[in-house]
Amino acid sequence: MENFKTELDADGILLATFDVPGKSMNTFTKSALADLSAIAERAKTDVEVKGVVITSGKTTGFCAGADLEEMLGGAWEAKSDPNDPEGALKAGFTAAFEMNRVYRQLETCGKPVAVAINGLALGGGLELSLACHYRVLNDGPKTQVGLPEIKIGLFPGGGGSQRLPRLIGAQAALMAMSEGKSFKPKEALQAGIVHEVVPVGQEVEAAKTWIKTKGDAVALWDKKDYKIPGGGPYHPAGSQVFIMGNALLRKQSYGNYPAVVNLMRAVYEGLQLPFDTAIRVESRYFVNTLQTPQAKAMIRTFFFNMQALGKGGGRPAGQPKTDPQQVAVLGAGMMGAGIAYVSALAGIRVILIDRDQAAADKGKAHCEGLIKKAVSRGKMTPEKGQGILDLIVPTPDYGQITGSDLVIEAVFENAELKATVTKDAEAKLYAGDKADTAIFGSNTSTIPISLLGKASGKPENFIGIHFFSPVDKMLLVEIITTDKTSDATLAKAMDYVLKIKKTPIVVNDSRFFFANRCFIPFTAEGLHLWSEGYAPALIDNVGRMTGMPRGPLEMMDDVALDLLVKITSETAKAMGDAYVPIPGEKEVADMVADGRLGRKNGKGFYDYPEAGGNKSLWSGLSDKFTVTTAEAEPELVEEIKKRLLYIQAVTAARCFEEGVITDPREADVGSILGWGFAPWSGGIVSLIDAIGAAKFVEELDALAAKHGDRFTPPQLLRDMATKGETFYGRFGKKEAKAA
Repeated sequence: MENFKTELDADGILLATFDVPGKSMNTFTKSALADLSAIAERAKTDVEVKGVVITSGKTTGFCAGADLEEMLGGAWEAKSDPNDPEGALKAGFTAAFEMNRVYRQLETCGKPVAVAINGLALGGGLELSLACHYRVLNDGPKTQVGLPEIKIGLFPGGGGSQRLPRLIGAQAALMAMSEGKSFKPKEALQAGIVHEVVPVGQEVEAAKTWIKTKGDAVALWDKKDYKIPGGGPYHPAGSQVFIMGNALLRKQSYGNYPAVVNLMRAVYEGLQLPFDTAIRVESRYFVNTLQTPQAKAMIRTFFFNMQALGKGGGRPAGQPKTDPQQVAVLGAGMMGAGIAYVSALAGIRVILIDRDQAAADKGKAHCEGLIKKAVSRGKMTPEKGQGILDLIVPTPDYGQITGSDLVIEAVFENAELKATVTKDAEAKLYAGDKADTAIFGSNTSTIPISLLGKASGKPENFIGIHFFSPVDKMLLVEIITTDKTSDATLAKAMDYVLKIKKTPIVVNDSRFFFANRCFIPFTAEGLHLWSEGYAPALIDNVGRMTGMPRGPLEMMDDVALDLLVKITSETAKAMGDAYVPIPGEKEVADMVADGRLGRKNGKGFYDYPEAGGNKSLWSGLSDKFTVTTAEAEPELVEEIKKRLLYIQAVTAARCFEEGVITDPREADVGSILGWGFAPWSGGIVSLIDAIGAAKFVEELDALAAKHGDRFTPPQLLRDMATKGETFYGRFGKKEAKAA
């Protein structure tokens, strides 16, 4: 066998060790499934085999699930053929059902099967484990189990939607699967997902012991006296799960995720059927889900694109790999301290600089607070936390910059101040033994890098490295280049971002760059709606219905109203007479002048109780604009949703036309990681591709005629509409999976 090593011991227990050659982590391929099928057949027919133990030969864990591209090829591409409407879907079902077929073959082989889970077991890896009669999990620090398929627009399709509810009850299973929750060892044991948790290294022996002492070759759901925990769909208690669950899932997803609906259907219908029929129902719903535009876009973005960019997919070719050891951060405020923390977390020594020692120490104290929180939650040992803290050197002394591989400027958004600190820092950076290799990055969020680069003595070494707040939680980093930035500088910046375990996207210089340029119109459209008389509650409720994490007014509170006013002021100053204020802009400035700064001080569009609890809209909003529309018919709700989503998407199209961003993978990943653009869409240009350029242009023209030129499609979109092009077709890289 290629993927499993088998060994029969003196007790007749067949140890099958999952170890895919040439891979750092086990995943299921057609070849691996064929091997597992052969193991099940041997267990069934070989009288010397008394039981089977499955484990992993990888130090990285047990199994990360299925190799989606290889395993789902047939199901993915299945399309309706006018001459054979059922043929393609049947082929898709066969491809999707194969994992179910093999797992069921193992489960019914007539011999007791135990799994020794030695690390990560996600997706298909946990589904294999659920098909085993006994599950042993080690208590390693990185060990976890879960069914996260919903996060890429799918739901468990290897029996997970049928076995987990039968094991722990429909309510607990639906909650776990609809959230894509992962369970640590003790949590998995308490939930009833595994039978036993043992110290690392003892899992195989524990599994063998069970086979020798108790080995039961019949799954719970195949026993005559089996009853569904909590009751099935027609049980008085069980029926409530689906009545309430339907409402809760609708509240969570707003109907944007077909996978959530199909998961509920598969569980509801499957629990009323014999198990062998139930898994066929699961596969049918799985294929149905796989064919939706949402699933195709989410798989492409969250699986293929994320992986490609997480490995440096946008890194310039031919540049040697670098490994930064010391970084200097200018500015110890929230952003600078956050950058210092994630850098030290990656093992990089950090020189954290501010105007005086007290200010620098305050930045380090912020890092210490993050470490204490991580330690209290069991995510970090005190010793590791102290080691991270020891790497951060707070100081007002620019002289300590010498010897750094990289300087990141994170001072206040003021071009003159940034120019001053750039000159002061470069005088020390480009001294000593790293003078020829060091680079300088600015964390500006709005000011063009080409403008800031004028203060640099080495513009070829100057680059934008734009983090998002809070730095410790946000995964995206925008890397901004100018026409003077060298490929070597870009490569070094990307190596740093990858080392701190963030996802980099590369954009060309422009005011607001890519993320903020696309995000700001979302909040601005909220102001347009507010000024038009729409009730703030309606605006934000519909905003959430689009799939955005917050409504536009809520989002402004989260960002901070005073920051938005400062950005507006800087932009107006830079653009001069070309700047056109938008409705609502003055009213927000007045709110800031009255001390309403947003969530950070408990007063913005909303009032935030000091003791916690639910926020409520500020009553004074009605004094700014008279509410004329407090409720909306479905057609109007759909129009508002389009306005809020399309204004962002058309801005992204303009960014492509202007060359600000050139890779649809980076646009999609950047939109979701950067500001939470509707994940169900797969990202900001996947939304356009799913709608179709021609239809999108038609709808934009209608919006422009009704609401203004801000919706007018750029010529690029009109050209794409004429040619029937998509963004992935016109701009896509080979690494991107076509939907």
